Amino acid sequence: MSRPEELLAFLPEGFPANHSSAEAACLVAERIAHLPRGAAPPVIGINGAQGSGKSTLTQLIGIALERFHGMRPALLSLDDFYFGKPPRLQLARLVHPMCETRGVPGTHDVLLMADTLNALTKAEPDSRTPLPRFDKLDDDRVSREEWPDFEGRPDAILLEGWCVGLHAEDVPAWTGPINELEAEEDPAGDWFRWSLSELAEAYPAIWDRFALLVSIEVPDIETVIASRLKQEDGLAAGSDRPRMDRAGVTRFVQHYERFTRAVWASMPQRADMLFRRTPDFGYSPAK
Repeated sequence: MSRPEELLAFLPEGFPANHSSAEAACLVAERIAHLPRGAAPPVIGINGAQGSGKSTLTQLIGIALERFHGMRPALLSLDDFYFGKPPRLQLARLVHPMCETRGVPGTHDVLLMADTLNALTKAEPDSRTPLPRFDKLDDDRVSREEWPDFEGRPDAILLEGWCVGLHAEDVPAWTGPINELEAEEDPAGDWFRWSLSELAEAYPAIWDRFALLVSIEVPDIETVIASRLKQEDGLAAGSDRPRMDRAGVTRFVQHYERFTRAVWASMPQRADMLFRRTPDFGYSPAK
């Protein structure tokens, strides 16, 4: 039995994986396992557009690391470092009304992210490191008392997120709106320029920690919308809380579109490992 087959057989029933995603996870885990061992656990960046399957792939990589390489990783999501509602409302008042919507660079608590990475890096065998959580349906950070703890020192740290590893120089300069949302709410590009400046100033210190950068590429924005809509259904399953409809998801994704396109354009050169996602959530290695 191959490792991807063994990984699939080990997964709990209903886990959303197929042979190509298991194969991709095993390839990444193998690469991580052979990284030079230093005093600190390696930090791995994993990026992909909304609904690309990066969270699932990251979980698969974590399981593969444990099962085949005896490594215990800590899994982090960029989404869990979004500012809660009060800070974003303050940004909306002080900077631009579009800052109320989570998503683009500038709406993450980068200091909390750095503190969490530092705590995991310096953890002792008996340490308990709190891992932040964000509730997407509530659109707010989960209370501190409900954050899970990572026990001990991880052998690797996996940070996944839609713009992980993107640099400001990867993003083309403003030449005018590229979608309906920008045309209506940011016609002069003020919000975009604020976000780009945040990306340039606050995020490189996080990205510079990466020992390996992995990227998942999807075909187009329409695929992102369809995938994010499916993800919204999953988030709302078994809950009476409202979910975004197609119009809401389309508007939401338009906040990210300019940066998402920059990720797609830059990652063939920036990423150490690149996978192209197929319509059935398979992963074809491209680098």
